[in-house]
Amino acid sequence: MNPGNFDFNQRPFLVIWETTHACDLECIHCRASAEPDPDPDELTHEEGLRLIREVKDMGTPILIFSGGDPLKRKDLCELIRYAKSLGLRTGAIPAVTPLLTRGKIRELKETGLDQIAFSLDAANAQDHDAFRKVEGVFKRTLESIAIAKELGLAVQINSLVNVHNSGQLDALIALIEPLGIVFWEVFFLVPTGRGKELPLLTAQKFDEAFEKIYQLSQRVRAIIKVTEAPHYRKFYIEKELEKQGISTDSLVQEEVDMPAFLTQACGPKGSIGNAPLGVNSGKGFVFVSHLGEVFPSGFLPLLAGNLRERSLADIYRNSPLMKELRDPSLLKGRCGLCPYRGICGGSRSRAYALRGDYLEEDDGCSYQPARGTAKTS
Repeated sequence: MNPGNFDFNQRPFLVIWETTHACDLECIHCRASAEPDPDPDELTHEEGLRLIREVKDMGTPILIFSGGDPLKRKDLCELIRYAKSLGLRTGAIPAVTPLLTRGKIRELKETGLDQIAFSLDAANAQDHDAFRKVEGVFKRTLESIAIAKELGLAVQINSLVNVHNSGQLDALIALIEPLGIVFWEVFFLVPTGRGKELPLLTAQKFDEAFEKIYQLSQRVRAIIKVTEAPHYRKFYIEKELEKQGISTDSLVQEEVDMPAFLTQACGPKGSIGNAPLGVNSGKGFVFVSHLGEVFPSGFLPLLAGNLRERSLADIYRNSPLMKELRDPSLLKGRCGLCPYRGICGGSRSRAYALRGDYLEEDDGCSYQPARGTAKTS
């Protein structure tokens, strides 16, 4: 995929669809604060098919079926098969509950699903199960990973890093590294939903976690994606430039472009791949709720429109909220001064959660840009 041909003003790189609000887990960080039963007003089967067509028509390559627990939708496999028939790359994020049987994983594989994601937030059963509030879920998660791999289904691991486990990150990495996954997505907490009750990492702790994640990236072929901490891109870029003997001092006074080594769309065989540009809320990414509401991110609860009233393309391209989020010149505080603002932009979700302004600076970042580096028109 040529990054020069991918315009985030016209189409996102991926769409995540919260297929249902229903889930039998009660995870302490849950963005959605999901409930056991589906909402009677969630998108119908026909509305789901229309959404899939709209994703394809936009030119977006990837659609992720999320939740809640997408297994709570009886038509999940039919929806995935339809998406595959249109040529979309697909992923699913099922909850590890009794609904996730060997037979169900096989059925998901037979739909043509490209990638299945499981959550691992600690390296031991006691801590992981306490986080997910269900005893035995750690053991069943490892069993499900093994089944998916046995059936030839590419596996992604999702992990939340925050105060509860940042001190155990080495152990979590040691658990994940030998699993043979194709994708590790590391989420940094945004205080929304049930996550409002949790303490947050300091900016220094973000940097410490980044170092461990970067070191792992040098040892494995799996793609490692950091979510809601886009300043990891700055960290990664500077590490890579240092390896090449290139000084980063000059970057303080200029706007940094995305380096070629971060624009490769390839990845391990079976992986959905890297984004061609710096994805952020409303910028290469869009979240569709179970009710058809369109948000810049599942962690940024500001409504851009509803699929029952407007097309996904119209909302993504023309919503004032989405357009502002794609304009780095509007960023405030340190984010507005930062030479990396075009490829990072800070977590808009964290800025909104902590400062009440989605254009404000991201408190999870320790970088102090020099004054006078803000982009001028």
